[in-house]
Amino acid sequence: MTDTPWQQDASSLVDAFRAGDRSPLEELDATLATIEASNLNCWSHLDPERAREAAKEADLTKPFGGVPTGIKELEGVEGWPDTGASLVFKDRIATETSHHVQRLFDNGGVVPVGLTTSSEFGGLNVSVTKLNGVAHNPWGYDKTVGGSSGGSAAAVAGGHVSLACGGDGGGSIRIPAGYTGLLGMKGTFGRISRGPDAYARPNTVVLGNLSRSVRDAARYYDVCAGVDTWDPTSLPHGGSYEKGLGTQDLKGRKVTIVPGLGGVKLEAGVEEQLRAEAEAMIADTGMILVDRPVTPPNLAAQWMMGNLSTLLAELGPKWPACAGDLTDEVATGVFLAQAMYNLHTAAVAEKLRVAAQKEMAAAFDDVDFIIAATNPGPAFPATATTSNSESDLLDLVQASQAAKYIGRGALFATRVASAFAPKLPNLILDYASAKFPDMVNMGGLTIISNIYGNPAVSIPAGTVNGLPVGMQVLGKHHQDELLFDVALSVERNRPWPLVAPPVTAALATA
Repeated sequence: MTDTPWQQDASSLVDAFRAGDRSPLEELDATLATIEASNLNCWSHLDPERAREAAKEADLTKPFGGVPTGIKELEGVEGWPDTGASLVFKDRIATETSHHVQRLFDNGGVVPVGLTTSSEFGGLNVSVTKLNGVAHNPWGYDKTVGGSSGGSAAAVAGGHVSLACGGDGGGSIRIPAGYTGLLGMKGTFGRISRGPDAYARPNTVVLGNLSRSVRDAARYYDVCAGVDTWDPTSLPHGGSYEKGLGTQDLKGRKVTIVPGLGGVKLEAGVEEQLRAEAEAMIADTGMILVDRPVTPPNLAAQWMMGNLSTLLAELGPKWPACAGDLTDEVATGVFLAQAMYNLHTAAVAEKLRVAAQKEMAAAFDDVDFIIAATNPGPAFPATATTSNSESDLLDLVQASQAAKYIGRGALFATRVASAFAPKLPNLILDYASAKFPDMVNMGGLTIISNIYGNPAVSIPAGTVNGLPVGMQVLGKHHQDELLFDVALSVERNRPWPLVAPPVTAALATA
């Protein structure tokens, strides 16, 4: 009888199934019992009946045959809730399954346990919503798991499941991976299909998973990657990522370390830990460290403005009456976008995007990899929306109902004024970005790879103040396999905990 879920990686669980040491049904029952007893609040929907049927019929010849798996709640699964993690759509049910998830079912053979929590519409880098409450970090209950794939990260690092899917439109796989000590791979844009609604979300989104090991991530890409006629941006598969592990020659490849990529200020201890991990990895692989500054503009504010237009389209006629059902940050963001986003704003954002792409392209002409921090610091309080405890603009707007109305009135006035002074919104955005840097620092380190479309991976890089930090390695377009091998070198030489130490400690005393 299996009392606790598998605490190693998903690939080894498949091996245990095939050897007869574990059974998919017993594994599922242990998973469900653990979820029921957990206080991490990282699941929004469970379907034990469907999961048990899948476990009974599990095909152990498939890459993840029989593995209990969490599905991020922003992914569609026919018949399951399709809420967008929002009260606005709390009663909506998915009518089809996303092609990414369907490949997990058909090609991977996973056992779908349920939906893991996320941020509302994937709009924030924390997993705090009115619909689901606060997701908690297994490394420290009072700490954030990040977002938007925060529930998936908590479920994997918290010992519930060894596999969970995620999505990354601005860092939403890498950020929670960094906060929970997991591997978070964001492949080249188009590597995994976003069908059938390829343009329902911003054209920066890459799908993938949160994993305990490099081979799990590589196997996941083998299962899910490939061309999809429903997604015109999807890419050919390109061979087996898992079989190719450890075959790439990293010796002599050039790498630069830019800890605060995009001008993001790091918290105390993060740069020192990052450099130590990066230099050890460089020595392990025989790479060549070069001093090559990389200074793309921080596009977080402009990225947010553009993406909120997609959200407004999804809300449709429900807006603005639904504003009270949205988290304050999302509601304020939509009001902000309505006031600020005009043709001039879009033109400036496009110029900045081109400038950022040129900077990244020029850098990759000189180096093979760029190393940066994944997050500005270790995990901050679970209920917060930014790492800074000091009062910021959103604190002021949210201070009272009257303050909200005053703030929204000011935004409406800005919207009217911008008709006569179209440059005004950009002047305000520039001021707010400088005055309230925490509003753009969350995701500031990661968004550039979504804009440029290149692969980037967050690798566990030890701890600061007892909490995990991530080393983000950015690579050239279509060289995902090189990043897998970079991560593999770290995993082999400095293995990271597969689940959070408090989970391991609790199991040892149980």
